Amino acid sequence: MGTRLAGLTGATLPTAPTGCHDCVWWQARAGRSATKERWIERAEEEWGAWGTIYYDDDGRLLGSMQYGPAGLFARAAELPAGPPSDDAVLVTCAYVVDPMTPWVMQSLFLAAIGDAKDKGARALETFAYRYPEGESNYERFIVHKTIFPRDFLSDFGFVTVRTLGRVELARLELGGLQPVEEGTREKVLRVVKEAFAPAPVPQRP
Repeated sequence: MGTRLAGLTGATLPTAPTGCHDCVWWQARAGRSATKERWIERAEEEWGAWGTIYYDDDGRLLGSMQYGPAGLFARAAELPAGPPSDDAVLVTCAYVVDPMTPWVMQSLFLAAIGDAKDKGARALETFAYRYPEGESNYERFIVHKTIFPRDFLSDFGFVTVRTLGRVELARLELGGLQPVEEGTREKVLRVVKEAFAPAPVPQRP
């Protein structure tokens, strides 16, 4: 199966999961409201694409991820183990369409790492959860879209900043990443294909 990545922007948002179209949970503090269109304008002016959408070659959605400078996401300051660091890019949520394709989540994180480093960010942060041993992949990657398994993040090199109960703020310093993870989303996608494709992916001529 061929795959491709695109930046999540106001223009590509209609192709993202429908639940993402009007959601402003991360953009507003509890009890307050936010306008998605105004937030998008601000995010794209300050940062550019504020996430990644992942498709197959037929244009079918595989998954999406939202991220950007921590200051763009007001809700993060109120969460357990928060707030995120001022110098970090924050991964706020991810959506995987098919429970049988957990490699999509790895792909999205690799794309976020590459994009954040390209834009000069010092670190990537996100909220983690320490699931009980034996928890299903469905529970770990499909049910909760705004918090990620702690052991999954450890595989990327994330370390704990602070903890509250089972929730952690996890951080990946970007200064030590290897050049293989630098470059555009398409370069990152080549790394993803080599690492996670279940079978060799034919190369285009």
